[in-house]
Amino acid sequence: MEFRIADTFTDSLARLTGDEQKAVKTTAFDLQLDPSSPGMSFHKLDRARDKNFWSVRVSGDLRLIVHKTVDSLLLCYVGHHDKAYEWAGRRKLEIHPRTGAAQLVEIRETVREVLVPAYVEPEAPRPSAAETLLFAKLTDDELMGYGVPHEWLGDVRSATEDTVLALADHLPGEASEAILELATGGKPRVSQPKPPGASPFDHPDALRRFRVMADVEELRRALDFPWEKWTVFLHPDQREWVGRDYNGPARVSGSAGTGKTIVALHRAAHLARSNPEARVLLVTFTDTLAKALDTKLRRLLSNEPRLAERIDVHSFDALGLRLHKARIGPVKLADRVLVDELLSEASRAVGEPKYSRQFLATEWEQLVDAWQLETWEAYRDVSRLGRKTRLPEARRQVLWSIFERVGEGLKARKVITQSKLFTALASAMAGSENPPFDFAVVDEAQDLSVSQLKFLAALAGDRPNALFFAGDLGQRIFQQPFSWKSLGVDVRGRSRTLRVNYRTSHQIRSKADRLLGPEVRDADGLGEKRGDAVSVFNGPPPVVRVCEDEEAEIREVGGWLAERVESGVLPHEIGLFVRSAAELDRAIAAASAAEVPYKVLDEHVETASGRLSICTMHLAKGLEFRAVAVMACDDEVIPLQERIQTVGDDADLQEVYDTERQLLYVACTRARDHLLVTSVEPASEFLDDLRS
Repeated sequence: MEFRIADTFTDSLARLTGDEQKAVKTTAFDLQLDPSSPGMSFHKLDRARDKNFWSVRVSGDLRLIVHKTVDSLLLCYVGHHDKAYEWAGRRKLEIHPRTGAAQLVEIRETVREVLVPAYVEPEAPRPSAAETLLFAKLTDDELMGYGVPHEWLGDVRSATEDTVLALADHLPGEASEAILELATGGKPRVSQPKPPGASPFDHPDALRRFRVMADVEELRRALDFPWEKWTVFLHPDQREWVGRDYNGPARVSGSAGTGKTIVALHRAAHLARSNPEARVLLVTFTDTLAKALDTKLRRLLSNEPRLAERIDVHSFDALGLRLHKARIGPVKLADRVLVDELLSEASRAVGEPKYSRQFLATEWEQLVDAWQLETWEAYRDVSRLGRKTRLPEARRQVLWSIFERVGEGLKARKVITQSKLFTALASAMAGSENPPFDFAVVDEAQDLSVSQLKFLAALAGDRPNALFFAGDLGQRIFQQPFSWKSLGVDVRGRSRTLRVNYRTSHQIRSKADRLLGPEVRDADGLGEKRGDAVSVFNGPPPVVRVCEDEEAEIREVGGWLAERVESGVLPHEIGLFVRSAAELDRAIAAASAAEVPYKVLDEHVETASGRLSICTMHLAKGLEFRAVAVMACDDEVIPLQERIQTVGDDADLQEVYDTERQLLYVACTRARDHLLVTSVEPASEFLDDLRS
């Protein structure tokens, strides 16, 4: 007998208390070991439309809903008695007549009416219903091709802009995604028919919601972290890119919440599993993100510990220092404060008053250090890569004398920059017959530096499948754009944009997307379209508040936080973000006003159970919460006035605005269900986009 679990089961399990989950796990393990055991209390649900639904008593009022046949047992749902029976009474397991995929379908007759949720804001009167029907021109055959159950065809055909979101909640995943994408002007993926003789549970659309549990250890992994469904269930698009072979570098992109990191984790596991002797590198931007990745990887491979031993998870800084020590020798990195001091000292020594410190710092970071220009001739002849301030040769010569002094200062202090470190590693790796890693998977790839990409290119050489990138150009907040192709990393033809958002509600995603354009392009001209992304669930719209003063804002945010906790959101499921450390006191005051325990995060402090997380927007990257408040979005805070005032090049001003918008986008899209954005009058101009 095949033993399966459904994603509806893990969803319902996650909503139970810790003690209830323990009891459910014990019953589930017993069922897997021996479903015919006399100790199993099965009760046939005679009133259910699907006669294969049974309940299994867990303890007291708690019931498992299972679908039982001669050949299989499927865990479908768990909840308290009445709720569990109600769930089973409104559903049936069937095989879709067109695609052949197994589906848990909500019975149409049990749904009184597809109502517009209370959180959908009323709009001005619309034209007649006949003019607003979204899918009236589609045939039954076309809708069935998207996985729409036959009994829901009429509802889909009569859907309008006001009802489509509520309707999507009642449909199987592939049908829900398809109608939402159609409603936003996209072209959905058509479900492929099941091959003759194949199991309906093996169809790609079914694998996103049903999985066979081969043994107790696999079941334990699925039940230990029921909210981490990605460890068990993958979308067909994700599964395709995880297991594909590539003859060169590949990149998966997508807006926040589309599962890029999940694909990266599964890709690393796939490479290790498919290449038993290989070592795999999984690398990301910061130590905090690396720790989060490592935790997720251990969960994914909890039943394959030897596999996990061959996957090394690092931040770029930690990786660079480790490899440099092993291959070249120990080294110490220069911090930004030291470089700024050396630039100031060199500028004074040369007597160069014309250019600001910001211009010198940007010229150093984006040109001299990034591309490791070590001679006057190299600096004189380099293309200035979008820098608009014209520099005649005489001016460049003066600037080079400054940068040369900075380089000498770094040598005297026996420190090097990160760019120099990775450039040295790239040279050491080039042509190496014994690379430290066979494959590299890179998360948050949009913030790669020039030298880091040089290093990765040298590490990979010409080996197939050696480089896999995951990132979102819309979340680039640290690095200037540059051409990957010029460094030998060409992802054309091997680049894919994920479009299904799992983390963020439709309401939050659609508002946050207004901060960015409909398409983002990299320096090589490859575009990422954002307009056809769809969220798989709905929620209340984000709230934007502009307050009279800081005290009023603190009261507003404090009250909102208290409401979230009162409604059942746990403190550790809440994030509170500000633009910079200068605004942290306002966030702390708001958390204190709400009487919610909190923890202020820095680069070395992780989120803590039982406490609300407070941090800057930069540190929020990679985190996710059920509820997020983004406060202190004042006029001169974001975009940060200090950055604007110190712009030294016309091109830099656009870069400031772009990265500040992307920073606010990153902060807002950390939210799953609830989002509050606040400021003090006058508010940031960016809030106009969120309020429109």
